[in-house]
Amino acid sequence: MSTSSSSSFPRTIVSYTLTTSIFVVIFLFSVFLFTKHTLEHSLSPYHTDTIPLSVADPLPQILPVSSNETTQNPDDDVAIETNPKEEVVDSRVDDKTVEDSHTEKIKVEEEGGGGGGSRGEVSVSVESKEESNVESEVIEKMRGCDLYKGSWIKVKDDEYPLYQPGSCPYVDEAFDCQRNGRRDSDYLNWKWKPDGCDLPRFNATDFLVKLKGKSLMLVGDSMNRNQFESMLCVLRQGLSDKSRMYEVHGHNITKGRGYFVFKFEDYNCTVEFVRSHFLVREGVRANAQGNTNPTLSIDRIDKSHARWKRANILVFNTGHWWVHGKTARGKNYYKEGDYIYPKFDATEAYRRSLKTWAKWIDQNVNPKKQLVFYRGYSSAHFRGGEWDSGGSCNGEVEPVKKGSILDSYPLKMKIVEEAIKEMKLPVILLNVTKLTNFRKDGHPSIYGKTNTDGKKVSTRRQDCSHWCLPGVPDVWNHLIYASLLLQPHP
Repeated sequence: MSTSSSSSFPRTIVSYTLTTSIFVVIFLFSVFLFTKHTLEHSLSPYHTDTIPLSVADPLPQILPVSSNETTQNPDDDVAIETNPKEEVVDSRVDDKTVEDSHTEKIKVEEEGGGGGGSRGEVSVSVESKEESNVESEVIEKMRGCDLYKGSWIKVKDDEYPLYQPGSCPYVDEAFDCQRNGRRDSDYLNWKWKPDGCDLPRFNATDFLVKLKGKSLMLVGDSMNRNQFESMLCVLRQGLSDKSRMYEVHGHNITKGRGYFVFKFEDYNCTVEFVRSHFLVREGVRANAQGNTNPTLSIDRIDKSHARWKRANILVFNTGHWWVHGKTARGKNYYKEGDYIYPKFDATEAYRRSLKTWAKWIDQNVNPKKQLVFYRGYSSAHFRGGEWDSGGSCNGEVEPVKKGSILDSYPLKMKIVEEAIKEMKLPVILLNVTKLTNFRKDGHPSIYGKTNTDGKKVSTRRQDCSHWCLPGVPDVWNHLIYASLLLQPHP
């Protein structure tokens, strides 16, 4: 009996030990599974499947803001909304990356296999140094180059147009040719190429950086308003949040208003337009019948001159109003002091008016704080008459390739050059006359008004003086940008 009990004892111990071991293993395994499940979510940010710079999920291509962007078209009204609501750029895209997208290239390189990761490592190298060197070379070559002697070349890249037709809400109806029914679009893809150098690629963000804390003011006639609207559109391309740009008085852009101030909040700068047809003072006189007639005081600066003083960068023009009827005839119109000339030559009046302007600039502009441009005469292309006598340019679809018009240089421009040469203060002449001689294809023509309800647009009076936007004035602003790169002052 005792022998049987002693022999079964080891078997009982073994059975108990085995059962206990199995229980412990099951318990530990359960603890492991519980711990893994609990920690899995907190470790997920470090999981290789979610690394954004991976072979399967490459870095998104960052494109320049300028030419591929499209926004909602403005309303059909002639008045243009000046503070539209825009979609904000995805916050995942770093603002600095967007700003520098014109000047930096991001290169994604996959590095082979290394330890532990099945998807490999990806490195991002920014070739900004090489890009900067290339840009510096372009700028240096411009220093000895005549930027206004050259030709137009057709481009197939994304540089021109600088913004897409219909994308800018600051183009008024008179210049919005595509929206008004113009069907050809080749005129949008011409780039100005100086003979001895290249213009630097237009960088809207860099332009805004150069304007930071400053004011840029365009002063002149409707041709300068044409350029002003272009300036708003090209600079708008440098903004990630386009609602941060607005007219400070809440005004919409219309032909009837002669003063606009647009604020760029993120750069604390303004772009302004001041209407001044002649740069000298317009007035009226009473005649014997009690009616009033217009006069032009060629020895007195325009009434808007107080506004000019506060601008850091000024862009002036005058010219097109000097060929209008009363100005060209010069009868009882031109005035010096209190004397109204019964008859006075319009060319001499133009010369004296520019001297009046030049004298004011010399006496009132501080060259340490202000920079002055004078934008030259912009060529018109009327066939068979003038703007008010049946002249036309409808159907022109490409620039002039040859002919006497390419060498045309009006007497007005020679007078401008003389006036600037005699000035004490340096003035940059944006001599766009000859480069606009080529562009008979760039005018609104019959597309200065919206074609509504299928009605044919009238061809009786065509606009062959102003320019479609996008279009030729964008190049004038490109030249201002190039000039600022050469002369970072002020």
